[in-house]
Amino acid sequence: MKTVSGLCRCYGRLPWVAGVIHGGPGAAGEMAPVAAELSRKGGVVEPLQSAGTVDGQVGELASCLREMGNGPFTLIGFSWGAWLAWLTVSRHPELVNKLVLVGSGPFESLYAEGILEKRLKRLSEGERAARNRSLARLGELMAKADAFDPFPPTDGAFPPVEIDADIFSAVWPEADEMRRSGRLLGAGKNIRCPVTAIHGAYDPHPAEGVEIPLSAVLKDFRFILLPQCGHRPWIERHARDRFFQIL
Repeated sequence: MKTVSGLCRCYGRLPWVAGVIHGGPGAAGEMAPVAAELSRKGGVVEPLQSAGTVDGQVGELASCLREMGNGPFTLIGFSWGAWLAWLTVSRHPELVNKLVLVGSGPFESLYAEGILEKRLKRLSEGERAARNRSLARLGELMAKADAFDPFPPTDGAFPPVEIDADIFSAVWPEADEMRRSGRLLGAGKNIRCPVTAIHGAYDPHPAEGVEIPLSAVLKDFRFILLPQCGHRPWIERHARDRFFQIL
């Protein structure tokens, strides 16, 4: 791995053929394990988003891809990163030839109801009480609730994920409003490249909130549901191999 700039890490060697986009907003670096694994097959870039608006993050991502000088890319977005990749492809279609959405949030608000309640039911009473202490602690608890049967953590194998509460607080309300208004899903009318969504059956984000809306707006769409898999397929004991085979 090497850092080309403060906002982009690179894995493997030229040509850069894929980009992995982290979630959050504000969880820079969480896609490092995916980038490292995929770099065995080709060069991978890992943009690290720092802007405090949706438009700013779209512009950041597009600039990073252009800076790499190759392309078009296969863009792999995780969670919030799936939405960000979706919006970036809609506005900059020349940069991307395939789009993969991993563990995406639902694209319509009606499917988002009950996600938090589902997560909280998977936590102990003490963990539920501790969820308001900090965004980092909340992230840890949600990651526990989101996993089906994860491998043990690989502490120290990759740089730590940089949780930025300010980015989350600035970007998420704007992104949620885009979903409520229909502008998020509406961006799909400009997407012409093949789109694949990969979703864990145990992910608290409902799979139908991705499959049904996108099937209605995309001409070239494939949905893959992974059994015994939570929100992050690459950490799941029963789904990891299949996940990377698909990618």
